[in-house]
Amino acid sequence: MIAALPAGVRNIVELGAGTGAITEALVRSGFPPEQIFAVEMNLVLHEFLAYRFPTLHLVHADARHLAKLITSSETFACGEIDAVLSSLGLLSMPRELQYDILAAAFAVLGENGIFVQYTYGLAGPLDKQVQRQLKLSCTPIGWAWRNFPPARIFVYRKS
Repeated sequence: MIAALPAGVRNIVELGAGTGAITEALVRSGFPPEQIFAVEMNLVLHEFLAYRFPTLHLVHADARHLAKLITSSETFACGEIDAVLSSLGLLSMPRELQYDILAAAFAVLGENGIFVQYTYGLAGPLDKQVQRQLKLSCTPIGWAWRNFPPARIFVYRKS
């Protein structure tokens, strides 16, 4: 997922930060925790992340409310997010929930912002109707072979 980030990326949102595997990879790649805005809905995982990354901008919330969360952060601003990295299980979500999450993500992304998603499926995880409604293009960028099971990475952009 980190390899999908274009040069010059500064502000990153991480959805479904979980135990912090992607957060850790971002930090190891040179992104300070202060440039990452992480959203985790599970309270236990949120508390674990807060302990593990004390300077991370972290909220215990639903990704559908991302614009409100970013606006109230005092550090980040809608339109100034360069990338959203998502570990959410889009494949198992109903179409309406997918739409709400992706619409929220693209509402905070800058003009050239990208949404990066991994999935355990062969095809893109986003419902085709949702992709058309939001006018998104999808580019598969490869596999995370060291992940078990291997995960496929997709990048979504405004068309």
